[in-house]
Amino acid sequence: MISKNLINSKIWIPPVAAFFFGIANVNGQETKKDTLREKEIDEVVVVAYGKAKKTSYTGSVATISSEKINNRPVTNITKALEGQVPGLQAVSASGQPGSTASIRIRGIGSVSASSNPLFVVDGMPFDGNINSISPNDIESISVLKDATASSLYGSRGANGVIIVTTKSGKKGEARVNFNISQGFSSRAVKDYEQVSTDQYFQLYWEALRNGYKSSQVSSQQAAQMATDNLVNALGINPYGSKFPKPVGTDGKLLSGATPLWNDDWRDILQRVASRNQVDLDFSGGNEKSNYFFSLGYLDDKGIAIGSGFRKYSSRLKINSEVKKWLNVGANLAYTNSLQEAPPSSDSRTDNIINAARVIPSFYPYYERNADGSYKLDAGGNYIYDFGKYRPTSALQNQNAAATLPLDKNENREDNFSGKGFAEFIFLPELKFRTNFSVDLLNYNGHYYTNPLLGEGSEIGGSVTKTNSRTLSYTTSNILTYDKKFGQHHLNVLGGQEFYHYEYQTISGNRSQFSLPYYYEPDAAALLGSFSGNSDKLGLLSYLGKAEYDYQNKYFVSGSVRADGSSRFSPENRWGTFWSVGGSWKASNEDFIRKLNFFNQLTLRASYGGQGNDKLSTYYAYQSLYAFYNNLGEGGTVASKLPTPDLKWETNLNLNVGLEFAILNNRIKGNVEYFQRKSQDLLFDMPLAPSLGFSGFQANIGELKNTGFEFSLFTTPIKTKDFEWNVDLNLSTLNNKITKLPKGSIVSGTKLLQVGGSIYDFFIPEWAGVDPNNGNSLWKTITTDANGNTVEGTTSEYAKATKTLQGSSLPKVLGGLTTSLAYKNFDFSTLVTFSIGGKILDTDYTMIMHNGSAAGRAWSSEMLNRWTPENPYTDVPALSTTTNNWTSASSRFLYSGTYARVKNISLGYTLPTEYFERWGVKKFRLYVQGENLLTFYKHKGMDPEQTLDGTTYYRYPAMRTITFGLQATL
Repeated sequence: MISKNLINSKIWIPPVAAFFFGIANVNGQETKKDTLREKEIDEVVVVAYGKAKKTSYTGSVATISSEKINNRPVTNITKALEGQVPGLQAVSASGQPGSTASIRIRGIGSVSASSNPLFVVDGMPFDGNINSISPNDIESISVLKDATASSLYGSRGANGVIIVTTKSGKKGEARVNFNISQGFSSRAVKDYEQVSTDQYFQLYWEALRNGYKSSQVSSQQAAQMATDNLVNALGINPYGSKFPKPVGTDGKLLSGATPLWNDDWRDILQRVASRNQVDLDFSGGNEKSNYFFSLGYLDDKGIAIGSGFRKYSSRLKINSEVKKWLNVGANLAYTNSLQEAPPSSDSRTDNIINAARVIPSFYPYYERNADGSYKLDAGGNYIYDFGKYRPTSALQNQNAAATLPLDKNENREDNFSGKGFAEFIFLPELKFRTNFSVDLLNYNGHYYTNPLLGEGSEIGGSVTKTNSRTLSYTTSNILTYDKKFGQHHLNVLGGQEFYHYEYQTISGNRSQFSLPYYYEPDAAALLGSFSGNSDKLGLLSYLGKAEYDYQNKYFVSGSVRADGSSRFSPENRWGTFWSVGGSWKASNEDFIRKLNFFNQLTLRASYGGQGNDKLSTYYAYQSLYAFYNNLGEGGTVASKLPTPDLKWETNLNLNVGLEFAILNNRIKGNVEYFQRKSQDLLFDMPLAPSLGFSGFQANIGELKNTGFEFSLFTTPIKTKDFEWNVDLNLSTLNNKITKLPKGSIVSGTKLLQVGGSIYDFFIPEWAGVDPNNGNSLWKTITTDANGNTVEGTTSEYAKATKTLQGSSLPKVLGGLTTSLAYKNFDFSTLVTFSIGGKILDTDYTMIMHNGSAAGRAWSSEMLNRWTPENPYTDVPALSTTTNNWTSASSRFLYSGTYARVKNISLGYTLPTEYFERWGVKKFRLYVQGENLLTFYKHKGMDPEQTLDGTTYYRYPAMRTITFGLQATL
């Protein structure tokens, strides 16, 4: 609420702005005070090993409330974070139900070591599958971004910390919450547009003709050869026996030639999928205890046939004051899940997503007669067409729609997470808390290829079973002293923590089933491979923190943590990490209060160092050996060089921020600058293959991430019946390598060099198409005899010069949220956007071949190929001779800028008087959509790709429309 002093002051406020911020109504009169309620700005946030008031906290923390998570139709909470927090990049690299988004906080902190943040659930680090946490169980999420906020987690929090707080019972009458929803999913982005059957046959005729032409073969002869051999080259004639040569020597379809079928494999292998979710929880409490118990069920079918995710979840959380001096609590969660996941993320020929794209529609799903009618078996049933006649490029001998229902691609998981604590209160200001947390993850993979149909029939079917068991536990003992002395406040924390991790896996396969429909290895005759291994990791830590404030205006903090990791040698095992921070709540100063303008004004700054030990190996400093079968005798071969000098990677984090609130808290904002410097990078140094090792691990180089973060929370209108909130967050990122052991390192399509980012594309520059002959051209850069740089072009890809072509990392990330509430109606939207960065679309190149991949689908862009009549184009001439034009180059490098309507929700809460007689306190109906619209220039590609910016035939994102109801008893 705006004070009268401000309204009556000499500061002039335009009528439009006054209405916008709720100061006056349309008549310019002062809005009644009872229609406004001041926003709570001094919220309590969950931070490392405790809670803090956000406005006085010296670290950088962002929070997401349960309202922004609970109702989202996502199977994994990581996919609900995108666009919600500045500085957090959440990339959903796969739309497969049950998959996890990749998360980076304030950039990429390492090259070879992990850059994943630490997940903490209810105060304890979490090692289970994040899928096991039901969004309905979440009370809030805190994202700790700087050293002060996350340094108490030491090396485990080097890449930021995401703290998930689950719901607890509240004092008062017991409550029952029920949520049920039904949804439907389809592709969020329409696939690449392809040519029709008629267009394909004419284009491939042209490719054949151009391929036949030579000094010995004239154009007329080549045209006749193309007409004669077209059907044989493609293996099929969809125009029927009336048109044995459907394309004439002029390259045109014969008059009257019409395809007798059009089986779009994208429609066959993909579907509109269903999504069903039910959540039920019971909660309550009294003065001394509370409880929360939940049950959840989710069945999320994928848009690709044979894919989906089903989960059963439960949680029991109890807190109790046993004695005045003793509080205890337990938090137990169990989840059972089944993910059906046919291959969908690489270039395998059985990739269900790729198969739907690369088989043209003139290859039928069921076998056809020459007149287009279906062939039938003796029982009158359709016969699946496996395309033995198809060229290899058109996935010969495959029909995923026929084989997937008979195969198995199952990932089963049992997740158990148990937490318990006991808090001893020696004095009102002195408390000791001991915690224990255990995460047990049991995984079973079952991959079965049937012996009846498809490739598996050639070997009698096969089965592979994999089992892994991950057990980790963390114990901590924390002593806290919190005391106020007049205008002084002191909080001191000290403790010890121990983390143990162990992993075991076993895998084997068999083949040659004597009978179909038996899926277990015992039913197969031939034993194949068998393997297994185990790993262990330990981390011992000591930690301390001190916070002091004076007059609730001036705040300082400091923390230190020592970690000992079993990854490093005893000489380098221990690392010490620290932070210092301070904040000034200027809005509590008299001279700021007299301005009658700021409701909140806080300046904060922090600096600190954290370590990173998260290499891919658990035995980073030791020499390792591999075992081989040498003609029946065991053999041992060195597989990894010892690196006893290997030590901690260090992250040095600087954060400076300003938080403010004005106009009676109608506008709140936060601006922060961060600098994250990684030094002694854990790096996989490559070696020449002739040395017998691919590389070794070393501490080399430095990396720096810098950027700004901006958050704005506004309430333009708020009356008794209507409220409108608009929130915006933005973050910038500049990732730069500042030190390397040698000039540059080439890794695939990327170049690592000082001054560049870790994801800089290093590929040839596309120079277009030679208008004289239709050849592909790439740029060359050479040096002449005088040392001058000479630029030219070449039609041979191997001679092209690789140059830097930009980074995959975006320059700006953000999200815009709007929420409206009118009486019993509520409406909200979330739009996420990314500006800058590049994406190398290798998916697209699969259907952009020049004609050398016979039978593979073609993009409609090929209609603009070079011809003598169309010499000025960006698509080379067609030919059955490979020209390498789809090789990695800037031709297939696209802008990563996009915007997506991530979520829209509309709900109506029925008046309570309708249900009070049955004890119903709330009854809400809602409809919502996820990934509804995507604004992006390069049609066909989903712009949400992997962090390195290279597509890899992945499962596309899904658009989901959900209808549901919520009831509270």
